[in-house]
Amino acid sequence: MLNFDETIEPKTAPPAASRVNVVDKRIINGTTDVNQLVPFKYKWAWEKYLSQCANHWMPQEINMQRDIEQWKTGQLSEDEMRIVKRNLGFFVTADSLAANNIVLGTYRQITAPECRQFLLRQAFDEAIHTHAYQYIVESLGLDEGEVFNAYHEIGSISAKDDFLIPFIDVLTDPQFKTGTVANDQKLLKSLIVFACIMEGLFFYVGFVQILALGRQNKMTGAAEQYQYILRDESMHCNFGIDLINTIKLENPQLWTESFKAELNDLFQHAVDLEYAYAEDTMPRGVLGLNAGMFKEYLRFIANRRMTQIGMEPLFPGADNPFPWMSEMIDLKKEKNFFETRVTEYQTGGALSWD
Repeated sequence: MLNFDETIEPKTAPPAASRVNVVDKRIINGTTDVNQLVPFKYKWAWEKYLSQCANHWMPQEINMQRDIEQWKTGQLSEDEMRIVKRNLGFFVTADSLAANNIVLGTYRQITAPECRQFLLRQAFDEAIHTHAYQYIVESLGLDEGEVFNAYHEIGSISAKDDFLIPFIDVLTDPQFKTGTVANDQKLLKSLIVFACIMEGLFFYVGFVQILALGRQNKMTGAAEQYQYILRDESMHCNFGIDLINTIKLENPQLWTESFKAELNDLFQHAVDLEYAYAEDTMPRGVLGLNAGMFKEYLRFIANRRMTQIGMEPLFPGADNPFPWMSEMIDLKKEKNFFETRVTEYQTGGALSWD
């Protein structure tokens, strides 16, 4: 029982923890509290997160009726149908691989809360993209077993996945930890593979093919979804490049000549794999395209990704044979090809089209 004649001493407050100093933040190997989003150091990451949230869309918002009619009434050639099925066969699992890499690997190693915030949104985007491919497969009544197992059964698809999986495995290993030059280089290499090669190169043959169908008023619902996915992936790629370049600035000891030589080999191998995929999906000319055009295009894209992270281009002089793609890749004003109207797929009209 409390005696009111006693003096009640105030409890001593616990010692205050030191507050986050913005200059102490680091993309990797940071020592500040990863739960404290502010003060911002990497404002570019927060701005990209806000922009990506403004781009929100859901697959079922797109009407697939015209696609279903074209698919089921023989309005597409065998070559056009092959393009659609091969693309879905690659993409239905590719975004799952990307999500696993983010959630189970990359996120654990990034110590800047602003960048983690974008990665969380990016993981959700990958779920939406997988949903979109499933929605197309279901709408067209395709053999789900055939499409979803293509990454096991189609050589040109499994070769690309086999290229990527070791870079997922190294980060998802529970024992993997940054803090040494060797492991920091492994993380940086994985980031480059996923931002610049997977999202920045391996998706682009498929994007060109499906959007070319849309330009000819074919598979317009699928093409519209691919437009939105391309826009998302372009933002993911741009975020990844900023992340990579900031890690380089903060850790210049990682950017050695031998490391760059390894990256050169990876980019060369990736171009070869994606060109083999182009030949497989397009054994004959169709849609005004042929596989040979993609050799130049992939070299052009590879050069662009390499220069964006401070490397010398592997293919000097490579040009873009698909100039109509540049508008969408650069996130500028885009139109629905088959109805020539501005495509709005964000909520609240938050994104300027200027």
